[in-house]
Formats: sequence, structure tokens, C-alpha cells
Amino acid sequence: MLQAFYSASVGAQQQMMGMNVHGNNIANVNTYGYKAEKPAFGVLMNSMVNGVDGVQLPKGSGAAVMSTATDFREAEITQTGRDQDYAILGPGFFALYDPSTQEISFTRDGSFTISSFQEAGEDGTMETVWYLGDGEGRQVLNTTGYPIVVTDPTAEQPVGTFLIQYQDGLQHLDSGRFLNGDKNGAVWIGTSEVRRGALETSNTDLATELGKVIERQRAYVYALRMVTTADEVENTINGLTN
Repeated sequence: MLQAFYSASVGAQQQMMGMNVHGNNIANVNTYGYKAEKPAFGVLMNSMVNGVDGVQLPKGSGAAVMSTATDFREAEITQTGRDQDYAILGPGFFALYDPSTQEISFTRDGSFTISSFQEAGEDGTMETVWYLGDGEGRQVLNTTGYPIVVTDPTAEQPVGTFLIQYQDGLQHLDSGRFLNGDKNGAVWIGTSEVRRGALETSNTDLATELGKVIERQRAYVYALRMVTTADEVENTINGLTN
């Protein structure tokens, strides 16, 4: 009975985690460039098992969310008419450089703005330089991999696109950004067309996500019923032995 109790309680907890993933997708249904996530469940081992390089595999009862996969399918393009909105027609990402941390992240959200930065000039005095950015302090990289310095705010900028060798396992950050690691392989400059005055919409399918939320809610209720039943059976057995 204890095994049933633990399996049901773990199942209820993991269904809540799954609902959080689908709820986040629904919350970002109108977020430009957002890529929906899908929870992947796996069976837990009842005993400790050593994996590669001595890493121990998850132990427990029932099933758990092992990973969250990202759906990188392209979504529809909507026209905005704004000078510094860009959409990628094809595979690839925009690259964003954070001057404060030297971090480079990737996104499909091309709703860019022009931001000012204070930099030291050749004579050592501070001067204002205008860059194309994401509005959060990060700078957009151009077709050669360098931040875009803006001299004409109404002109089309040389926004670059970048391909990542292995997209599976990209770390999902805030604002629809992704961070690549060693397992994602090489990054190189892409050749996809960039359309100005347009943005890519979210690829979240609202009907699918709502259906998944209902499915998770029902599974959560059934798991709680199993917890209650296991507890009642345990109490009955304890009563018979007394």
C-alpha cells in the first residue's frame, strides 16, 4: 500500500508540473517569437541505477517529468509596419549580445528598438552610441556577428540570422530567448531571408494546450483519488491487525 501511496503522490505532483508547462504556453499565446514547450514523462526506477560516468538515474515510484522539449516549428508572420521589426523566413535565430555579461543568446522575436549606450571614445571621453537592441540592454548582432550601430533610425538594419547545429536541449530563458551549450554543437551565420516590418507570432496551438490542461487536471484528480484509496486501505489493514 505504501508503494501505491508514493506512486500516486508523485504522479499528482508531476501532473502539476505538466500543467505549469501548458499554462505557460497559454500565457504566451500572443508573445512574438515564442516557441511552445512539451513535457516528456518517463518511468522512475524503483532502485538506484548507475548511468553514464557513474551518474545515478532518477529513483522513485511512478512517473516524472524527465525533460521539457521545445517545439521549434515556424509560426505565421504578421505585418506590423514598424521600422525595426524583423521576422525570419526560414530556419535560424536572431543573436543578442549582453555587454554586461558577454553572453550571447538567441531568439525568434524580432521586435527590436534603438537604445543608447555610453562608451569611451578614441580620446577617452564618454560618448553616446546608438545600437539596435531588444529593449532590455542586449544588442542585436549583424550579418557578420557584430553589434549593429545605428546611424539612421528609419533605415533597414543588417540584422543577421544564426543557425545552431543541434537545437534539442537549448536552455529556455526569459523573453523567449535561448542559450546554447556545448551539447548544441556549432553556431554559424545563416542565410534565411529577414523581412522588415513584420514579426513571427507564437507557435502555441491554443486548442491543443487547453486540451492538455484538461487532460492533466483529470490525471491529477485520479492520482489524488489513488492516494485517498491507498490511505483508506492502509487504515483498514491496521484496524484488522489491532
